[in-house]
Amino acid sequence: MLNGVSSSIGRWISILYRYRQNYLSKRLDPFNIGSGQYFFLLVLSKNNGISQEGLSDFLKIDKATTAKAIKKLEDEGYVSREVDAADKRAYQVYLTQKGREVLPLIEKYINDWEKLITIGLAENESQMLEGLLEKMAQNACQIKEMGLGA
Repeated sequence: MLNGVSSSIGRWISILYRYRQNYLSKRLDPFNIGSGQYFFLLVLSKNNGISQEGLSDFLKIDKATTAKAIKKLEDEGYVSREVDAADKRAYQVYLTQKGREVLPLIEKYINDWEKLITIGLAENESQMLEGLLEKMAQNACQIKEMGLGA
């Protein structure tokens, strides 16, 4: 119990998420990358040319949020969009040189954060925690697919 509030998994995940976003936001601010936008760059580093819809599906983010984030990243020069040759209504998204250049910093900041929050955990504890969180995320995805979530 913390200050009279009962403990719950969701509460701790929420706290970690907010602190992580704040940590990354401060480090990425000089690059004009918002804390919610770096995810897109990371996905593009492994799936360059993916469609905006594919980005939304992969990240489990609604299409409007994806479109807004991609527009901002495009305006900042980190990504470019091209009309999909097979579907003129869709866009494929590509990292630019500027986008590729900032990736190592993003990855460093994420690794730094994870090292900081896992101080005092044994390697097997960190691995177990990651595995458990992944299972929980898969369960949450199945709940949504069953129509029980938003």
